[in-house]
This record gives sequence, structure tokens and C-alpha cells, in this order.
Amino acid sequence: MDKDVKDRIDAIRQSHSIEHYNKTEIGIFTCNWKVAKLSDIAEKLTQAAGTDSYETVSISAGTGFVNQAEKFGKELSGKQYEKYIVLHKGDFSYNKGNSNKYPQGCIYRLKDRETAAVPNVFENFRIQNGCAEFYDHLFVSGFLNQQLSRKINHGVRDDGLLNLTEQDFYSCLLPFPPLAEQQKISEILGQYDKLINLCEAKIYEYKSLKKTCLNKMFPQNGRRVPELRFPGFIDAWEQCMLGEISDSYSGGTPTVGVKEYYGGKIPFIRSAEINNDTTELFITEEGLKNSSARLVSVGDILYALYGATSGEVGRAKLKGAINQAILAIKPYAEYDAEFLTQWLRKSKRIITETYLQGGQGNLSGTIVKELIVEFPSLREQQQIGSFFRSLDNLITLHQRKLEEQMKMKKALEQLLLKGIVRVKI
Repeated sequence: MDKDVKDRIDAIRQSHSIEHYNKTEIGIFTCNWKVAKLSDIAEKLTQAAGTDSYETVSISAGTGFVNQAEKFGKELSGKQYEKYIVLHKGDFSYNKGNSNKYPQGCIYRLKDRETAAVPNVFENFRIQNGCAEFYDHLFVSGFLNQQLSRKINHGVRDDGLLNLTEQDFYSCLLPFPPLAEQQKISEILGQYDKLINLCEAKIYEYKSLKKTCLNKMFPQNGRRVPELRFPGFIDAWEQCMLGEISDSYSGGTPTVGVKEYYGGKIPFIRSAEINNDTTELFITEEGLKNSSARLVSVGDILYALYGATSGEVGRAKLKGAINQAILAIKPYAEYDAEFLTQWLRKSKRIITETYLQGGQGNLSGTIVKELIVEFPSLREQQQIGSFFRSLDNLITLHQRKLEEQMKMKKALEQLLLKGIVRVKI
């Protein structure tokens, strides 16, 4: 990063005065940027759906606009439909419902529909004086969160919505760069959105391919051969219990309250971390000795038994200890660990539906060890395992690319949307 830019960022963070920059109520901005109220640049939308027919949508935090019937299994509008507000493509809607991810509510722009009708409890508006794409990026970046948090009356409303008046919402302040600069900034950030969308599409494509292959490359509905096989393999698959072709064990937790057992050098892998290459918790040698915690090696199959991750399967990426929430599985030499991992992943839905019945629950080592495994020869197992390992590696690669693109976009938002770095017009 350029030294001048870094110095400018440091100065802004410390609220120091900078040449050619002004300090405003909402931050330090370059001199030729103005500050405007949302009401100065936006028009409140009031057109009611009435008796006209529109798709009814709601806003899902982190997702955006969703069809009401698809999300909730039924239309929620009922008698209130006529009062729903009509949005046209490019319009904005603010959902005053709070969530863990968006405690101040969230604003989304209608992009994938020509028209829609939204609940009239939302604040709906259209950017009239300015570049709508620029303000879309600004809202998504969370720029209004601090202002909204200060304005929200944190008393509880019966309808579960944030206690925020229309006047307070439209009095929020926003930066107002020259229009040409707004457009240029939105173009730059828009390019990153395209790259992010391409990464997401590629991940979806590979995950869909994997799902199809799991169904076709493993026998279904009691059959002894799969629909799709590698050339040269014709023998029927065999069946036996998982416990007959592997060793397995769970661990334990060091005595609760004995702080000296924690903060050591031995990674303590928890069920939510079975696919991670790092862990946040470590125990000491004494903690390992004074509990039933057990060590696992890199490559061991880890099966989550308890909690929200029940049924998840991973391969240990580090040597560490496990507690009773994880079952470590070590297949015998004539069985391929990657093949068994993929078989367990393929069987997750059946296992969770049978033993967890759709809710959060617990599995046991006994249940898992009694699962009936279908398997071919070791050579075919190895080819299948290698194929899915390559597919998983491709998915991981594109997920990392996606994370990098999102980080880069977030960094650019901080620089461009606050005028720390200027664009050439």
C-alpha cells in the first residue's frame, strides 16, 4: 500500500486533520465531497399494490429478496396485501427486523425482478439524486449501522421490528461525492461483484457435480453396483458394518474448571472444527493425561456425534486431541480412508433423518459403527476416493479465491467509499 494512503488511513482513524479533507458528522471526507441526508437524495415509495397482482417478497438477512411462499411455505400477505408497497427494479427496501448478523436491520436493492410487493412496514425508497449503484455498495458495506444504532429506540415492539421512526431513518447522513465519481466507484466495485459471482457460480457448479457423482458412483436403493463406474470394474460391491472394517474411539474433556489444563500446546479439536486446519483451543500434556481425551493423527476420519454439526465428516488436518463429541475412525489397511469419508458424507442425509429426525440431536459411536457400508475392491475404492479428493480440492480452491475476492472488495470499499483513495474521472 502506498505510504501516503497508509498515513491518510491512520490519520482518519485517529480523527486527525488532513490537508484537503474535512471532518464531518459521519467521518473525514475529501473537500469536494458533500454530506447529505438520505431524504435529500431519495424518494420514499408509497404506491400500494391494491388489487393489482405482484409477486410478494420479504427480505432475508444475508440473502436479500425472497419469495414469501417459497421461504415460509405460504403467502403471508393475507388481508394486508393491498397495503403492500410496489417496488420496481433498482428500488431499495429497508427491513427493520433485527438479526444476529444485522442487528440494525438491512437494506437491499431489487435487482433480479422487474417488480415486487413488499410489506408496508419496510422503508422503501428510490435514489433520485445520485448513483443508485454507489449507494447500494455503501448500504451493503454497513455504512449506516452506527447511525441506525444510535437512532433506534431499543424498547421492544410487539411485531418484533426495530423501534425506528421514518423521520429518523431518512435523516441518516451519507457522503455525496460528485456524480461522475459515484459512477466510477460503483463501476470498480461492480467488477469485483462480477468476480465474486463467478467464483460463487463455479463453487455451486462443482458442488452440484459432486452431489450428482455421490448419487451415481455409490449403489442406491439396496443395489450392489453403482450406476456409474470407472472402466475395468464389474464386480458387485460387498456389505458389512463399519465397525468390522475399522477401529474407532471417542475422547473426553479435561476436568471443567481446572484452568491449568488449557492453554497448552496440544490442539483440542472440537466437532465444528473437524474440517479445519487450525483450532482455537489447546490443552496441556497434563490435561491429556487427566482426562479421557484421545489423540488423532493427520488423515484420520473424524465424525461429529453431538450438537449442530451431528453427522458432519472430515479428515483430520492436524494432530490433536478430541473429546466425546467426535468419533475417530481408522479403517483397516485394505480399506481406503478417503472412500469411507465420501461414503459417510453420502449417507449423512439418511443417518440424520433416521437418528436425529430433523432436529439437533446426538448420535453415538455404536450407531455409527453399526452402519452398513457398501464397498468395492481396494483399487476401485482408491480411484473413487482420489476422484472425490480432487473434486474437494477444486471446491476448496475456489472457496479460497472467493474469500480473497471478498476481502479485496471489502478493503476497496473502505478506501473508495470514504474517499481515502480517489478515482480518476
